[in-house]
Amino acid sequence: MKPRFTFAIPFYRGLGYLGEALASVRAQRRDDWRCLVLDEQVEPGAAELVRSLGDARIEHRANPRCLGMVANWNLGLDLATTELVTLLHGDDRLLPDYADVIAELADAHPRAVALACDAEIVDGAGRRAFSFPDWVKRRFVPAGEPWRLAGEPGLAALARADFVMCPTVAWRRPVLGLRRFAAGWKQVQDLDLLATLLLDGDEIVGTRRRAYAYRRHAASATSQQTEDMTRFEEEVAVLDRIAARAHAQGWQRAARIARGKRIVRLHLGFRAAGDLARGRVRPALAKLQYLKQTTRGAA
Repeated sequence: MKPRFTFAIPFYRGLGYLGEALASVRAQRRDDWRCLVLDEQVEPGAAELVRSLGDARIEHRANPRCLGMVANWNLGLDLATTELVTLLHGDDRLLPDYADVIAELADAHPRAVALACDAEIVDGAGRRAFSFPDWVKRRFVPAGEPWRLAGEPGLAALARADFVMCPTVAWRRPVLGLRRFAAGWKQVQDLDLLATLLLDGDEIVGTRRRAYAYRRHAASATSQQTEDMTRFEEEVAVLDRIAARAHAQGWQRAARIARGKRIVRLHLGFRAAGDLARGRVRPALAKLQYLKQTTRGAA
């Protein structure tokens, strides 16, 4: 059977989590996939883990040097030869029906460049967890099942709140072509690429069905970049970039929403309140100061 899916796993560290990710790939209800582990060689043992599985569908590739997140994601897209490519985060898991859910979307929407699903949130130990920011973002998902983003309305929806769970996305290579994640970002490269695709006239389709397990834990890049403010700084920068590009394209409503940065400001306020509740005054003040700056810039 010719593979339809590539599951590319950019691996940095967390061998135990990688084992869970690989087990979730092998547990898919369909067999038309191949898997690439793109090893940054920061933590040893990934090659041995892959060999121990004895599964010819799973390939280990040692990067000659540490490429960094964006370059490693792009490498996964470059090396894939299948129609659909999912960049499975090394600390996440696919649910057993992930490939079925995405294939169903892909068949129903043959022009869509990206296909996404919802995700259940788990903690560091793999237990289901509640995430208030993710709960809020779900409130912004467009009506309809499946939902669809296209044109200025799609960009406006995405700029209002980036509700697309990035690691759940399967990228359709024949439509994506040579477009890739832009270098220079650490946190918002997915939003930047999705916006580019919409500005180029492509469509993005997703479902509310949960077919992915997204792990939120203190050691993740997202958690660390939220703590050191990198996340918020990049979100402000990418929304300014989206606003400028939308304005140049004559999409004034989308440009106005992007400039407003409402969801970033709400998230900053939420995190600052959490810091104060835990007695972390200095981090709270830093977030409130940045919130003041973004509010002034959005006016």
